[in-house]
Formats: sequence, structure tokens, C-alpha cells
Amino acid sequence: MGIFDRLSTLIKSNLNELISSAENPEKMLNQIIVDMRNQLAKAKQQVAASIADEKRLKDQADAEFKLADEWERRAMLAVQEGRDDLAKQALLRGQEHLEHGQQLASTWETHRMETEKLKQSLRDLNDKIEEAKRKKNLLLARQRRAEAQARISQTMSGLSDNSAFDAFNRMEEKITANERQLQAAQEIDEEFSGDRLAGEFKQLERASGGVNADHQLLQLKQRMGMLAAGAPAASRQLAAGAAGSPAAGAPALLAAGPDAAAEQAKTGEAELIAEIERLSGSQPRS
Repeated sequence: MGIFDRLSTLIKSNLNELISSAENPEKMLNQIIVDMRNQLAKAKQQVAASIADEKRLKDQADAEFKLADEWERRAMLAVQEGRDDLAKQALLRGQEHLEHGQQLASTWETHRMETEKLKQSLRDLNDKIEEAKRKKNLLLARQRRAEAQARISQTMSGLSDNSAFDAFNRMEEKITANERQLQAAQEIDEEFSGDRLAGEFKQLERASGGVNADHQLLQLKQRMGMLAAGAPAASRQLAAGAAGSPAAGAPALLAAGPDAAAEQAKTGEAELIAEIERLSGSQPRS
């Protein structure tokens, strides 16, 4: 099992253990990412050590090749000096360094390929950790949505019985009953409060205001020269008109109640204003 296979197995085991015992998902996810980054740091150290071994093998192979070249130069020097015996020994020593260098070079090449794979695995692991950091927020959002749905479901299940709604309806009926009682109390106060006899006399006085108006109208016509002073015919006519005036119907209005009298007064006032406006509009201009 390779280093990254062991690392992946360790991360998965830690992840499963944390998820199974998770109470706070946000803290657990943060801890998982911290553990992943710690494992990534350890993996980086191991990959760095592998790269250092690769460089050491490369340097050793280069050193052997340099020694092989150096012994070959010495063999050439021995040949120039007529020392073939030394030249043979130098060539043998150079051949040993060359073979050793070739072995080191072959080992270095194999190690270099393995190191490249480790470096690529390290990059993949780093990308996965970064992706996990990005997905953390999505997972937390899903967790919060699930918790909200659970709370809503619990609330709705708690309201599935009619106890809460029945209490609400009872409260509404109680408020409506209180409003009815308040309206009844107001009607009683308006009907039976104060001196009823004094109120009836006030209505009589308002109804008798029509007779006083007839007298004022007679005086107005006399000032305008339309009637002679103290004309009995006009007085009788006014008295007859007063009998048909609203004052004559005062007892009926009193019997009908104060609201009917007030409504009748408003109606009579409106009719009077309309009649005067028609008269003013029908008079010829001088």
C-alpha cells in the first residue's frame, strides 16, 4: 500500500468517525478540513524527502561518471608516458566507476518517476482539500435547511391537534362578546341617563320655535310694506299657515323620539334652502 493510499484510508476513517459522532456539523466539518491539511503537510514532508533522495542519487551518479572520465584521462596520460600497466589499471578503475554510475543513474531514473507520481498525487490531494473547503459551505447550508424543515415539521405536528386553534376561536368569541356588552352599555346610558322630563320639554321648546318664526315673518312683511300694521287677515293667514307648519306636528315628532325629530329638522332645512333658491332664480331682473 502506497503512502497516499494509507493517507486516503486514514482520512476516510477519521471522516466517518467524525460524521457518526457529529453534534455540531459546522465544527465537525472545520475539524475535518484541519485534519486533512495536517495530513497534507505530513505528505508534503514525505514527498520532499523523496525528492531529496532523488537529487542525492542524481548527484552520486554524476559523481561516478566524473570519476570514470577522470580515470580515463589518467589512463591516457599513462599511455603517453609509456606506462601501459598503469594505463590498464586506470581503465579498470574507470570502468568500475562507470558501471557504478550507470547503476545509480538507473536507480535515479526509477526514483524520479516515482517522485513525479508522488508530486502529482500531492497536487490531487491538495485540490481535493480545496474542493472540500468549497463544499463545506454548501453542506452547512443543506444542514441548516434540513434543521429548519425539521423544526417546521415539529411545529406543524404540534399544531396538528385543534387545541391551539380552538383556543384562538374561543378568544375571538370572547372579544366579540365584550364588544356586544360595551355597545349595550352605551345604549343604556344614552336611553336612561339624565332627566327625561327636562329632555322632553327641550324637544317641545324646539318644536314651538315655528310659532315664533311665524311672528318674525309677519314683522318682516310689515317692514317691507307688504302688509299693513296689525292686518287681521294676514294674521289669520299666518295662523292658518302655522297650523300646517312643522310646529303642528311637534307632538308626533316627540312621540317618534329625538332621532326622528332631528332627522325631520334636517330635512325641513334642506327643503327650505332649495325653495328659496328656486324663488330667487325665478324673479325677473329689473
